[in-house]
Amino acid sequence: MTVTHQQAKGRDTVPFAISLRGVEKTFGAVRANHNIDLDICTGDIHGIIGENGAGKSTLVSILYGFYQADAGTISVFGEEKTLRSTADAIAAGIGMVHQHFMLVPTFTVLENIILGHEGTDSLAKGFEAARVELAQLATRYGLDVDLDAIIEDFPVGLQQRVEILKALYRGANILILDEPTGVLTPQETEQLFDILRALKEQGVTILLITHKLREIMAITDHVSVMRGGEMVAHKRRSDTTPEELAEVMVGRPVRTDGIWHEANPGQIVLRAENLELTAGMSAKSTALVSDVSFALKAGEILGIAGVSGNGQSELLELLAGIRAPSNGSIQIGGRHVTAEMPATPSEIKSLGIAHVPEDRHSTGLILPFTAAETIILGYEDKMTGRTAGWLDPEELDEHCAGLMQDFDVRPPDPSLKSNLFSGGNQQKIVLAREMSAAPSILLVGQATRGVDIGAIEFIHKQLIAMRDKGCAIILVSVELDEILTLSDRIMVMNNGSSMGIIDRSEADARAIGLLMAGVG
Repeated sequence: MTVTHQQAKGRDTVPFAISLRGVEKTFGAVRANHNIDLDICTGDIHGIIGENGAGKSTLVSILYGFYQADAGTISVFGEEKTLRSTADAIAAGIGMVHQHFMLVPTFTVLENIILGHEGTDSLAKGFEAARVELAQLATRYGLDVDLDAIIEDFPVGLQQRVEILKALYRGANILILDEPTGVLTPQETEQLFDILRALKEQGVTILLITHKLREIMAITDHVSVMRGGEMVAHKRRSDTTPEELAEVMVGRPVRTDGIWHEANPGQIVLRAENLELTAGMSAKSTALVSDVSFALKAGEILGIAGVSGNGQSELLELLAGIRAPSNGSIQIGGRHVTAEMPATPSEIKSLGIAHVPEDRHSTGLILPFTAAETIILGYEDKMTGRTAGWLDPEELDEHCAGLMQDFDVRPPDPSLKSNLFSGGNQQKIVLAREMSAAPSILLVGQATRGVDIGAIEFIHKQLIAMRDKGCAIILVSVELDEILTLSDRIMVMNNGSSMGIIDRSEADARAIGLLMAGVG
C-alpha cells in the first residue's frame, strides 16, 4: 500500500513534495521505468532502494532533468512540472548531491558554490552577496565551512557538506542524495545523518538513494522499493525490517552475514617491505604510500580499511604492477619487484595474480567494447578457438553468456556494449572476468561498489569460497561492514600509511573508524 501524506503527516493541507503518476522511460528495447507512481511527503526523508538495473538511477535522472520521461506526470508541491534540464529541476526547487562530487578541486568553497550561479553582472558583488547568504544558510542548517578554504584540502565529509550548501544556495527545498555515504567514515556518516535530520526539521524534503539497508532503517521515514523498472512496494520505515526489504528487492530471502568462518591460512605468498610511492619531484614530492609492510598468506583475506584517497588504490596498483614502487620491495614467489626491477601488469598476471580495480571505467572496462569482448580482457590466450590470432565469436559469446548467468549480469546480452550496462552490472562483468580466472592471489578494489544486496551476497560467498580453496585475497573497501564481514585480518590505512594490522577477533567498528580518521 502506498503511504499517503495524510497517513504520514496527519495533515491534508500540504501537498506532496513530489508526486509521480505513470512515469515511463525506455532506452531502445530496455524498459528502465514502467508505470511509476510515487508520493514523497513534504519534510520527510524518503529512501529508494532496489537491485542494480531496477531503474533507480533512471528515475532520479528524470527528477533532476538529465532525462525526460516518455510518459506520465511529475508534480512538485502540487504543481505539474516539465523537467527538460537540470536548470528546470533547480528552478522547481530540486537539488542533487551526486555520488561523485561536482566540485573543482583547486577552487575555494565560495567559488565552487557560486560557479554558474553568480546572480549579478559584478563578480565582486556576487561574491559579497553569496557570502552573506551562505553565512545565514550555515547557521540555519548547521553547515559551517570555511568559505575561503580550497576544496582539495577538505576531507570528503566536508566536501559533501559543500555540495549540500551549494544545492541549498540554489534554492533547493527538495534534496536528492545518491549513495551519499560511499566514501565516508562511520563518524562522517553519523555527522551527515545529523545534518539530514536538521534539514528535515527545517522543512527540507530529502530523497535518499542507497543500497545500505542499515542506513535506510537509521534515517528514513518512508522507503520505496523498485524491481525490474517498477515500483513494487512503499513502506513506513517503522513498519518494516531490513530482512523484509531485502526480500522484496530481490524476490527471495537474502543473507549477507554469517558467511565468514574460520580460515586455514597456509604459506606466505606475498610480502611487502617498506613499500613507498611518491608523486612529484624533489622537495615537492608527495608520499602516496609510505613505509607499508605486511605479509599475505594463502587461504586468507586481508582487508584494507580506510577512507577513499588514503593510499589504498595506489597500494593495489603497486601490487598489480600498474605503478613501480619508489622504495621498498614486493616479493611474490621468487620474484622481487623494486624501483630498479619493476614488473609490468602482464608479468604480475603471469604470476597468478588477478586484479579487480577500484575504478572500473578507467582501468576495468573498455566502454565501447561489447560485454563478450570486455569479459576476456587480459585473458584472450585462454580462448581455445583461435585462428591466425582471431577469436571465435561463438566461443566468445558462449563464454560470456555463462559468466553472465553465474554473476547475474542484466541484461544477459554478450553483444551489448559495456557502457550501456548499469554501474552495478559493469562491476559484475569485471568481477566475473577476474574471479573466474582461478588466481592464486586476488587483489580486489571495492568489490561491491554500486552492487545490489543480492549480488553482494553472491560476491561475498564467492570470495570466501576462493579463500577456502587457498586463494590469498587482499580486499580494499570503504564499506567497513564489508571489511568486518569478510576479513581474517584488517590493515587500516590513513594518509598513505598503515595504522596497524588487527586480527578479526580484536576488530571493533568504532576503533577502526577512528584509525581510518587518523586517530589512534
